[in-house]
Amino acid sequence: MTPEGTVSAGWEPVRDAFVENFRSRGELGAAVAVVHRGEVVVDLWAGTADARSGRRWTEHTPGIVFSATKGLVATCFLLLADRGQVDLDAPVSESWPELRGHGKERITVRQLLCHRSGLSAIDRPLTLRDVRDAPDRVHDALVSQVPLWEPDTDQGYGACSWGLYTAELFRRLTGRTLGAFLASEIAGPTGLELALGRPDALATPATLVPPSPRHQLPELLRRTNEGRVFRRVIRRDTDTGRAFRNPTMGRARFEALNEPELQAIELPWMNAHATARGLARLYGALATDGTLDGVRLVRASSLRPIHGRQSWTTRDRVLRKPIGWSSGFVKDEPHLFSSSPRAFGHPGAGGSLGWADPDVELGIGYVANRMDHRIRSPRAIALCHAARSVVTGRE
Repeated sequence: MTPEGTVSAGWEPVRDAFVENFRSRGELGAAVAVVHRGEVVVDLWAGTADARSGRRWTEHTPGIVFSATKGLVATCFLLLADRGQVDLDAPVSESWPELRGHGKERITVRQLLCHRSGLSAIDRPLTLRDVRDAPDRVHDALVSQVPLWEPDTDQGYGACSWGLYTAELFRRLTGRTLGAFLASEIAGPTGLELALGRPDALATPATLVPPSPRHQLPELLRRTNEGRVFRRVIRRDTDTGRAFRNPTMGRARFEALNEPELQAIELPWMNAHATARGLARLYGALATDGTLDGVRLVRASSLRPIHGRQSWTTRDRVLRKPIGWSSGFVKDEPHLFSSSPRAFGHPGAGGSLGWADPDVELGIGYVANRMDHRIRSPRAIALCHAARSVVTGRE
């Protein structure tokens, strides 16, 4: 496999890791980009964007990045906080008065963003089309939900619900949808290939290839984090199952997002479309002073609070692993994407990733269409380790 694109001198280890993903880790089609101190030093793509047609991955091929979407949502809230349009420590109910009862009126914006609200699941059944066609039904489900625990006493990943709660709050705060704000305030001024939902301006996305049962079924039996999570996902009576199963994607599950109709809906927990370069350039700006090509996205002073952990647990109630958040950005275990506790970003199901490493002023974006069956893809981890090794080796 010979990838297309560019690699600056000294950054060849990232290219080598990218090639190895195809050679030994099952990659089908993918792109990776790395930004260091504002300069794009790696911009590579290779493989097949659509296996049936043979369409090749190109420089502008976006992918659906699943929960890496949440990092883009967190960035939108970061911009609001920087502009004084939201107080992260104010109750959500100040902007959304209907969100009351069972302690919900005390939930702050920061607690919601950091998965500490107890609203990690929605029990009233919803579909993806309800998000588009039945806003009143969705709203009723959100405000009637009883928290899974007393708000701010524990942490549990809101795999799906987080996107719906943050979307409604954002609309109350700004009068705009998250997708419209991302387009006008971030992607538009910078030219980044990022969108929530699928706009006409972006190229045809890569076709998703979900994990095969051949890989998933053995994992169910293993005494690993993935095994524990998968066993709990299939049970509706667990916090994990409740968090991941509603709104339902139907019998097609992940493949449902290959349908243009569903790609076009704003699903702020999973269906952002992005190129690796778009993610890397955004996180490259967040890893430095918040400026991208002369466009000030956010002040450096507003970035510093994200460097610390605002929430952390050794056993998240949903993901069953050590993990934390800062204003909606993931703070993960140090052996994964970065050894620096100041690093932040958001991975997505299947392996996609947007990541900022302020210690070494590094931004990383990775997008792929063959989804990994593990919670943290070895392909993404290998690319991050290769990029950081270049910087730390130089310094």
